[in-house]
Amino acid sequence: MTHLFSHPSLPTRFVHFTKTFCICCLILIVSSPLHAQKKAAVLTGLDIVVASNFSEFQGKRVGIITNHTGIDSERRHIADLFHEADGVKLMALFGPEHGIRGDAPAGAKIATRTDAKTGVPAYSLYGETHKPTPEMLKDIDVLIYDIQDVGARFYTYISTMALCMEAAAEAKIPFYVLDRPNPIGGLVEGPMLDPAHRSFVGIHPIALRHGMTVGELAQMFNGEGWLTTGSKEAPQSIKADLHVVKMQGWRHDMLFDETGLPWLSPSPNIISLTTALVYPGTCLLEATNLSEGRGTNLPFEKIGAPWLNSQKMIDKLQDRVPGIYLRPIDFIPMDIPGKAMNPKFKGTGCRGLQLDVTAPRALHAVTFGIHLLCALHELHPKQLVINEGRMARLSGQPWIREMILAGEKPEAILQRMEKGVGAFRELRQKYLLYE
Repeated sequence: MTHLFSHPSLPTRFVHFTKTFCICCLILIVSSPLHAQKKAAVLTGLDIVVASNFSEFQGKRVGIITNHTGIDSERRHIADLFHEADGVKLMALFGPEHGIRGDAPAGAKIATRTDAKTGVPAYSLYGETHKPTPEMLKDIDVLIYDIQDVGARFYTYISTMALCMEAAAEAKIPFYVLDRPNPIGGLVEGPMLDPAHRSFVGIHPIALRHGMTVGELAQMFNGEGWLTTGSKEAPQSIKADLHVVKMQGWRHDMLFDETGLPWLSPSPNIISLTTALVYPGTCLLEATNLSEGRGTNLPFEKIGAPWLNSQKMIDKLQDRVPGIYLRPIDFIPMDIPGKAMNPKFKGTGCRGLQLDVTAPRALHAVTFGIHLLCALHELHPKQLVINEGRMARLSGQPWIREMILAGEKPEAILQRMEKGVGAFRELRQKYLLYE
């Protein structure tokens, strides 16, 4: 076969031009940002530890609380990195909800097992216990936490962190947080958690959208005396020997897609940054008889019910909250192994809304969630059911449901929420680690 550049019928001048043109195009392609591997603008706490050659942990027997998101900027898992590191002894792993590999559905109990890759025990903190026992920690010198959060109070990884801090304090071993970005930035939205409704989906009195990193939250939990030991009837305050390994290059005005870090779904139904952005608002639907989109390809971005009037909802909500556009959509929730089993309205056609985030920085997801719930009650008062206990646990306040069912305007609910969250914004200032 004759090569293009050596074809006898081509003029010499044309051949030279074609060669030059192709070489220039190749240079442009190779040097373009899309072709080149994007260098991370942010270094996580784990990246900092690796860069220091694990200096803080030399000679230590280490336990790590982590899951599949505990990776460095080169996608190497923290368990493998510590297992292979010289001078460090990996003793145990501890997995939160969804497990060490992050593939268990929400709420599924997980058994303790041996981690196949490292050979160390992988204790479940979402099975018989949510908190490491003294037996689990007996051969450990230092406990490390490295998990990607999503920025909402009811996301259970921060509850796991708080309980592990208590366990470390009781065992008198240092607790390290390897910090990671808040993927949805530093925006704060209420409501606050009433301590009377404390649960695993709301362990400490913080705003629903807290705008903090896990390292900053750990400092707050420790500094405010919220960690306790002893019985539920007579708890005593306890402090952890806390160390936060800060990130480099992160700011509170950053969203995750600006960090240059690889995105891994923190849990099976938080599939993208867009999902994380709407989640603080649409997760409130878990306390209702409306589908929050589990069992579809876009959980929390699709919402609906067989009885919903999509167009009336859109007419009511469109442009009420900046940063989001609503489209009518029909969907049928189905079992998705590893993501959603027995979702609401399984196998039943739902009319609903598709949520398109048009301006991520402008979107106040909790504000949208309140407008959404008020519109649902106004347009479908006979069909909508809001579970009293669940809404109190998720929102943090019993009066959210009461005001919605009383027909109060969303502006009145949001105004009451803002009164409580103002004090939190002031409180958190002394715990912030980044601009």
